[in-house]
Amino acid sequence: MKSEDTPVAILDPAETDALMRSITEQIDRDTFDADDVTTLKQMVECLGDPRGLVRLRFAQTLGDIGGTATPLLVDALLHHANPVVRRAAGKTLALIIDPDTVPSLLYALLNDEDTVVKGSAVGALAKMGAASVPALLEILADPVRSQSTKGHAAWALGFIGAEAAPFLKDAIKSESIDVRCATVCAIAHLVQETADPHAAQLLLATLQDRDPNVRSEAASALGKMAYLPALPHLITALDDPDSEVRRTAAVALGKLGDRSAIPPLQVALTDELEPVRVLAKLAIAKIENRGFKL
Repeated sequence: MKSEDTPVAILDPAETDALMRSITEQIDRDTFDADDVTTLKQMVECLGDPRGLVRLRFAQTLGDIGGTATPLLVDALLHHANPVVRRAAGKTLALIIDPDTVPSLLYALLNDEDTVVKGSAVGALAKMGAASVPALLEILADPVRSQSTKGHAAWALGFIGAEAAPFLKDAIKSESIDVRCATVCAIAHLVQETADPHAAQLLLATLQDRDPNVRSEAASALGKMAYLPALPHLITALDDPDSEVRRTAAVALGKLGDRSAIPPLQVALTDELEPVRVLAKLAIAKIENRGFKL
């Protein structure tokens, strides 16, 4: 790769458009030099253009170039003063999908002050697949991490889907409640994506988790999936000692829409807590097609 240490110029809109035209023509003619660091740096700098469509074109082009552009994008993600460039650099790395960038993306997620940069970084981590899973689980297990950061990590874990499967069986046994809750969501995505019967059984088993937050997360996930095999398990959850689990189970049964849930829901109308009684009533109405929404 050709080396170039001269500062990168800030281009005005006309110069930026001219640069993109020139690069497009070179790519079309197969004459573009992917080792020209000066041009690549200028392209990265153009990720800060105020026009969204222009940023998108440069991101897509850098994504197509890949390889030689990756170190420059990583440097921009970690060090560029302009948050717009950092955001776009993270989104462009998501297009390249190089597992070697995972440590840098994690650093941006955990340390950048810009929330959009964090979002770009976690989006790229999700696209990296299995390479990101151990680090995402570490974030979820870390008691000092914010709930916002853990929320990002949980979303990425769920997005990864089938590639995360080899890690989920152990993760659901974690001592960390946050890890187990996030794993419930990831398993639910996996069941929807692959219809894996082993994953489905693992998800049903989480309704017996020792922590009510995990049980409630499982009931919610099963309801969102409208997973009919969960019907008897959710009916049992109507008697859970935790009221939040009972409430979530009632909502989930309403979403399943099976009339056999009506008798146990009618029993739940006598629950000691009004929120449970209200949600049981709404679930019955939903099953009976009375137009109520949960």
